[in-house]
Amino acid sequence: MTGEPLDFFRAQLEDCTLCPRRCGVNRLKGEAGFCKAGTTVKVASYCLHFGEEPPISGSNGSGTIFFAGCSMACVYCQNYPISQLGHGNEVSRERLAAMMLDLEHRGAHNINLVTPTHFMPGIVDAIFSARRLGLKIPIVSNSSGYERTETVEMLKDIIQVYLVDMRYSSVQSALKYSDSPDYPYHNRLAVKRMLDQVGPVKCTGGVATHGVIIRHLLLPSLMPETRETIDFISKTFGPDVPVSLMSQYFPANRAHTYPELNRKISTREYRDAVTLLELSGIGDGWIQDPTTATGPVA
Repeated sequence: MTGEPLDFFRAQLEDCTLCPRRCGVNRLKGEAGFCKAGTTVKVASYCLHFGEEPPISGSNGSGTIFFAGCSMACVYCQNYPISQLGHGNEVSRERLAAMMLDLEHRGAHNINLVTPTHFMPGIVDAIFSARRLGLKIPIVSNSSGYERTETVEMLKDIIQVYLVDMRYSSVQSALKYSDSPDYPYHNRLAVKRMLDQVGPVKCTGGVATHGVIIRHLLLPSLMPETRETIDFISKTFGPDVPVSLMSQYFPANRAHTYPELNRKISTREYRDAVTLLELSGIGDGWIQDPTTATGPVA
């Protein structure tokens, strides 16, 4: 790494404010914040992934790296052994760069960083190293959207594609289900900043090279969140930013303790969400068929 990003991300290890929680812990001294991340990147797995949106997976697959830990605490998280229990292995900058190069060698269209924010100091260092060694494919940040604009700003020219969630529109739901009451505020500002950087998604040969794709996970009993989120996207960003409606939800983690979440989405909820998207004026996107959604995706 060189220049301003290097200074910014190195400083985060001494006083971590990478995400909106701004824990302020000194990770160099072993202090742990909400995400429990240390100084070394922790990877759960890496692979060619074919279950993402078409511009991300393409025909060859997305070079996906799953990171352990998370800055949120979703009660229904399908990947909770990774995100909340921290399953994974610590890897060096050199090893992480080698993973990226290996995925490119295997034909990946991109390097897809799943839940990367809390490890960005090490990840960005590895990206710079991989680029020096010849990595050519785009880097995708695949995140919950719980981001600080200051962190997003430092990723300019490092991240080419943002695959970003817009999950909640209300403080109440964000607090109750993800312990993140300020999610709507920071999420909306962060997505705006991402769009300022790279614009709506751009493709070559059907594969994304730059831009933003917004994901929205349909949650049972929370159709008002979907309605307000789609309305916000269409009115704020216009028709050109593609939206991916994700319907693969199933009760996982602690969802069984919340009666309203202890089921899959209904046919009525799915149809209502599709209608909302169709009427929004948003011109592009994807709708996941709930009958084919059998388990967690990135």
